Amino acid sequence: MHPIINIENQTIMKKAIWLFAAILLAGSLQAQSEPGVVTKKKLKVVFHLTSGDTLLQKGMVKQLNNFLVAAPNAKIEVVCHNNGISFLQTAVSKQTEKIRDLKARGIDFVACENTMRERKIKREELVGECRTVPAGVVEVVLKQDMGWNYIRVGL
Repeated sequence: MHPIINIENQTIMKKAIWLFAAILLAGSLQAQSEPGVVTKKKLKVVFHLTSGDTLLQKGMVKQLNNFLVAAPNAKIEVVCHNNGISFLQTAVSKQTEKIRDLKARGIDFVACENTMRERKIKREELVGECRTVPAGVVEVVLKQDMGWNYIRVGL
């Protein structure tokens, strides 16, 4: 015996299939419109840079870009002290244009005044897109105390 399928049941089935297909398509379009997004959480991350290695600094810039793609709502701060201060020195840094671009995307760049004083670096010698704090290491600890996640750049 074959079950009897009336026209009304067929219509309901067709509507259900179309609805399911529409939901799949909408999900697919959502995924395509935001490639690489992992989370929309408002993550807070402090990157700690103490190295003057230009390849390491270039790698950090790439990480920052990738991070913003994966977590576009993240709040990011890069604290530079010790040899890492070179990243923010206009006469030394190979990343000044990229720093400007990242600043425009919301990343906060911070220079340590202790390092500046020790190395006789004037504020005017730093990229205009950064701000200064009295002590870089204290800034990192304060951020962690406020619940920020910590990433040490390099070794």
